[in-house]
Amino acid sequence: MGARVATQDTASEGWCLNARFTSLGIHLLLELKDCNPVILDDIDLIKQVMIGAANEAGATIVGETFHKFSPVGVTGVVAIAESHLCIHTWPEYRYAAADIFTCGEGFKPYEAAKLIVDRLQCKDPSISEVQRGVISQATSTPV
Repeated sequence: MGARVATQDTASEGWCLNARFTSLGIHLLLELKDCNPVILDDIDLIKQVMIGAANEAGATIVGETFHKFSPVGVTGVVAIAESHLCIHTWPEYRYAAADIFTCGEGFKPYEAAKLIVDRLQCKDPSISEVQRGVISQATSTPV
């Protein structure tokens, strides 16, 4: 199963593909073009954006790490009980790539994605959704 382009309007609430299959998680891939380069190069702002998105979308943060590259760019990961959010920035191209992966029901990944897009002042976002751990309900039971 490949990635499909998704929007907030087409997002599945419960990850059920159909009556016979379900997935263990949802993975959003954010292509963030034409962002504010000043924000993309500021480790403190990127940290605020990512931790804020996790908190405001209902995640339980269990750890985080961020790194500032020289001369430009930031990378960071927010580990959450439900999985993770991560970001890599290229301020010189006004571009960032972010991932949001969740296997929990209380966390709202599309809400986190919207917050990231808004706070990076992204003018050209694209979000792809990948269903992770697709299993047959008829043949698979938890161990």
